[in-house]
Amino acid sequence: MIIRHDRRNLRYKSKLRTFLRHSTRITAKIARTFLRYSVFLPHPFSAEFRPMKIVILGAGVIGVTSAWYLARAGHEVTVIDRQPAPALETSFANAGEVSPGYSAPWAAPGIPVKAMKWLFMKHAPLIIQARPDLAKLSWVAQMLMNCTTPAYKRNKSRMVRLAEYSRDCLIDLRGETGIAYDERMQGTLQLFRTAKQVEGAAKDIDVLRADGVPFEVLDRAGCIAAEPGLASSADKIAGGLRLPNDETGDCFKFTNALSARAEALGVTFRYGVSIHRLNKSGDRITSVDTSAGRIDANAFVLALGSYSPLLAAPLGIKLPVYPVKGYSITVPIVDADRAPVSTVMDETHKIAITRLGDRIRVGGMAEIAGYDQSLPLKRRATLEHSVEDLFGGAGDQSRATFWSGLRPMTPDGTPILGRSPIGNLFLNTGHGTLGWTMACGSGRVLADVISGRAAEIDASDLGFARYQGGRAAAPALRAVPAE
Repeated sequence: MIIRHDRRNLRYKSKLRTFLRHSTRITAKIARTFLRYSVFLPHPFSAEFRPMKIVILGAGVIGVTSAWYLARAGHEVTVIDRQPAPALETSFANAGEVSPGYSAPWAAPGIPVKAMKWLFMKHAPLIIQARPDLAKLSWVAQMLMNCTTPAYKRNKSRMVRLAEYSRDCLIDLRGETGIAYDERMQGTLQLFRTAKQVEGAAKDIDVLRADGVPFEVLDRAGCIAAEPGLASSADKIAGGLRLPNDETGDCFKFTNALSARAEALGVTFRYGVSIHRLNKSGDRITSVDTSAGRIDANAFVLALGSYSPLLAAPLGIKLPVYPVKGYSITVPIVDADRAPVSTVMDETHKIAITRLGDRIRVGGMAEIAGYDQSLPLKRRATLEHSVEDLFGGAGDQSRATFWSGLRPMTPDGTPILGRSPIGNLFLNTGHGTLGWTMACGSGRVLADVISGRAAEIDASDLGFARYQGGRAAAPALRAVPAE
């Protein structure tokens, strides 16, 4: 059985995007073309656009998408990263989901009680290392304050808003460039193993319905129809929630392909360059000190993921971003009929199982252990258990690769996007497990803000100001021509 709910009354979309979805094919093409190339147009209510020299700190998927949209807007962009190539840290082997409908904060009603149970599970989705860490305690305390029903609905709604917009931006980018990254457009299935999990999905369904996000409530047969590889595990399935507009793809491949296209637009990538500090004079950043010397610019973008707070702290900016380690294995497929078609979210173990071409990416867990990046074998065992339990025999575990990455998490789950308290320093960080899902939308919003244009979605509640008691982040940036 399948119960479908379609997109209606899109509360947070711009009038143009609402028109785009409900217009005829011809008018939709015209509207989409306008959206794609409007990045070149000056804001109608601002002074004539003037390009700036902009330095982006970080070459993961967030930094590279920011570079792409800023270069498209006509700015002179330089990207700096300590790694020898793009996407070699958190963007390297994530779960592979582009899942707007599944976007949700970890801070939710009932999570404190669930967390206590998870800590004692053999294949626990949550691991908390006992090492003393004031930053960790502060972050956990703030997260617990968001574990209320009103906070959950507020946070999920704004996450879905950005994620839906980002998926639309990705579709536009893919259509424009022909970029390939083992992409599939076949939805996400959140799989429930117990009746209690099915009942618990009601709060997510309320938000999806309110935001006009299409979804399907599935029984056991519906889950197997969506993912035939689950047939041998039918007795483990109580039901599912399918998001048909979600996508999958290899974030590493995407970021590398987009960086090449950005370079062709004139973006300069400086790899193998360590970032030491940002230099401030008055209310502006003047330069960044690196292992390759001092680099000047008119504006700076902080897109360093979990390392963003370390660079912001000396400037007096306390970013509530904490590294939460996730793990993945990448398994070669040996039986395509048993493999997933798209992404299956194992709700019990909080693990995503994703088809990426001829591979299965299995990613998940949350380990709160600071900046530790070790690879304990018992974490690998949890990933292997989940995929074999649901898609037994689909992949060759003996040839799987094992990886970990540090997700930059905020206490409310929403990224920090936009202006900082310093006039020409901009933030694009704190995306947690949804960096790949939110990358294109975040990059486009940031390019609009820096260029003096109104963003296509409401981004007023995505900024750092929400952690300052609602105070405004910084005065408007005055465009300075590139030298």
